[in-house]
Formats: sequence, structure tokens, C-alpha cells
Amino acid sequence: TGQIKNEYTISSTSQLLNASTKEWSKGIFKKLDLPRKLMNEILYPGTVIGQLSPEICEELGCAPIEVLAVGSHDTASALAAVPASDDKNWAFLSSGTWSLMGVELDAPLFTKEALQNDFTNEGAVGGKIRFLRNMTGLWILQQLMHEWRKMNIEPEYSTMCAEAEEVKPQAIIDVDAPDFKNPVSMIEAIHHYCHKTGQIAPETTGEYMRCITESLSRKYGEVAQKMTACTGKKIERLHIIGGGCQNSLLNHFTADILNIEVVAGPVEATALGNIMVQAMAKGEIASLVEGRQMIKQSVELKTYYPVKS
Repeated sequence: TGQIKNEYTISSTSQLLNASTKEWSKGIFKKLDLPRKLMNEILYPGTVIGQLSPEICEELGCAPIEVLAVGSHDTASALAAVPASDDKNWAFLSSGTWSLMGVELDAPLFTKEALQNDFTNEGAVGGKIRFLRNMTGLWILQQLMHEWRKMNIEPEYSTMCAEAEEVKPQAIIDVDAPDFKNPVSMIEAIHHYCHKTGQIAPETTGEYMRCITESLSRKYGEVAQKMTACTGKKIERLHIIGGGCQNSLLNHFTADILNIEVVAGPVEATALGNIMVQAMAKGEIASLVEGRQMIKQSVELKTYYPVKS
């Protein structure tokens, strides 16, 4: 378009934005001795930026195309696609390589408790706030799969999940421990962690799957409790979106740990949220609420309920 702008949701993750005013923080720029002119005007999702420049249109061989600002941060677009209704207090979990659990707020939450528990106030579609905690997700399992392939072991996710359901509960690891950030061998890292914590390390692929999914669900439970303490709102439903929502074993464990219903889907939440914001900008959809209802009626969702003991 030839227009140089900054989009709100991605700008909010820079730590250079004032979460209350939604503008660049003069105080932070001054303290860091950075020129404010480095940054541009902040645009919000749904803003029409302009049209593709004639040069780009010529290169692509296309007519002028309108360019719209969307939730440029992938989690912002994904959150916009959460098929939620407001009949219950709901939270979201963007599940993939990393896990991001949070709630949608009308205003940022600045408390000592939120800071101590590593929650952040990030921009969301509709001027709202993503109050969330970032955690390790299926990264550990992905690294194990990569390591097994180098050993000519080709386990299937579905087979591993089936095996995991049959084995006894495994060791519980802290998925956010430094041990698992980027070790040379994830297998050795897990064995070392289990040894130093006095636990029996997993051996089979099914045991590893059980260990990781149970450990992740425990972490989700801890974060959910801390989020409730910070916001004062007890979570009644969790929406899991992203690629990780396809792991049914993890969803089952999460429903049990949180003792609430868990709704899995959509998988491609980021793409759907992006499209929905564009539709809102063009007047095809009236609001975020309407868009979410459309997504709820258009994608396959699966609900998991806690097993009553």
C-alpha cells in the first residue's frame, strides 16, 4: 500500500506499548533513550489501510486490492475465532508448540499478583485484552518425535495415545523447567529430571506420551488456579484451539484436572479469526459475538467432560 503503520495486537507484545492508553509509552522510550520516531501510527484490527500499490498490482497482474489490518499476532486472530458464548465464564488455551492460556478482558489487569505469576496484558481484537500466561506446550513431544526419527523409530500419534491410556500414570515433569528448553537430547533431559526428582522415567513411546500429556494438564491446572486468583473469576469452560486441540488424551486430562468442560476446536483458529476480522471490516459481520457464533456453527467441535470419581 505504501502505508507504513503498526498494528495494535502485535505492537502490544513489544513491551513498548502502554496497555491502558494503547499508545506507545513515552516513558519507556525516554528511559531506554530510543527515538519515538522509530514507531508509526497504531492501527486496530478491522482498519482499512489502503489498496495495493500500482507497482505491486503490476507485478502480480491483478486489479487493485483493498488491504485490511487484522489481528497480526497469531494468538490475537486465534482468540477472535474462539467459538465461545457468554453463558459461562470461559478461558482459552492456544495449544501447539507453546501453550497460551488466558481470558479476554475489557481492560488490562495491573496487579502485583499478575506480575508475580507471569501474566501479561496483550492486545486483542475489538480493543480487548488478552490476559494470558505463556507456557511450554507440545514442544517436548515434538522434540522426542524428532529424536526418535533419527533413531529410525516412527511412532504414530494415535498409537501413542492409545498406548498411553493403557499404561499406569507416569512421572510428572515441570514442562517449564530450564531442563526442557532446548536440550541436546530430550530423552536424556527427561531421564535426568526424573532421576533428580526421585521418579521412574518413562521408557516406551506410550509412557512418554502419558508423562507429557499428564504434566501439561497439571501445568494448565496450576495456571488456571492462578488466573482465577488474579481475575476473581472461576473458569467454567475452557476452549482449546490450534493444532494441539487434536490431542484427545491431553484434552481428557485437562478436563479432569480443571474439573470443567473442555471444548476442542477449531484447529485453524488463526486463519479463521483473520478472515472473520476482514469480514467485520467489510460489514459482512456485525460484531465479534456474531462472528464467533458463525464459527461455532461452521466447524466441528468436540466437548470433553471431567470424569467423576
